[in-house]
Amino acid sequence: MSAPADAVLHVATGLQQLMGDYALYLNIVRRFQQRYHAAAAEVGAALAAGDRADAVRIVHTVKGAAGMIGAQQVQQLAAALEAASCAGPLAPLEQALAQLMRAIDTLLAAAPAADARPATDTPAPDARMLVQHLARLLEEGDGAAIDVLEQSATVLAGALGVARFAQVTSAAHQFDFETALVQLRAAPG
Repeated sequence: MSAPADAVLHVATGLQQLMGDYALYLNIVRRFQQRYHAAAAEVGAALAAGDRADAVRIVHTVKGAAGMIGAQQVQQLAAALEAASCAGPLAPLEQALAQLMRAIDTLLAAAPAADARPATDTPAPDARMLVQHLARLLEEGDGAAIDVLEQSATVLAGALGVARFAQVTSAAHQFDFETALVQLRAAPG
């Protein structure tokens, strides 16, 4: 028996995380699907190779990214597996990820094409809230920070200044989230 769609992917929660930016949400959901469709297999491979630290790292990033898109079931299962240092069963997370991928397929199939939505449908995100959201993602080491940087470049560059934005973006693209966070916090304002 499969879980209801809202239990697998709660779009309203994901949109709340992104201040209602539907286009950004869809891009992050697509990126999640591309990056994490084989995450359970990657965790299993890391464990089989005796690399528990890598397995925990993968589960940690899945947890953060799942929370970002409103995939609470995957987030909770990943959190439990992370807390157990990946010593627990992997099958529940694997099954939840498979359900989530089907829910994402359904969402993306029903979503209007990006150019079909008038620009006025999506209000411009508040720059201060976007910077706070980015800071939280960087603090958590969540790869979704890169998506936010890419999708909201204009707003963030305006809020941080072009040079500071470039420094934050450069560090984030190198997965040096600590340096990116330091640069973000050093921005005036």
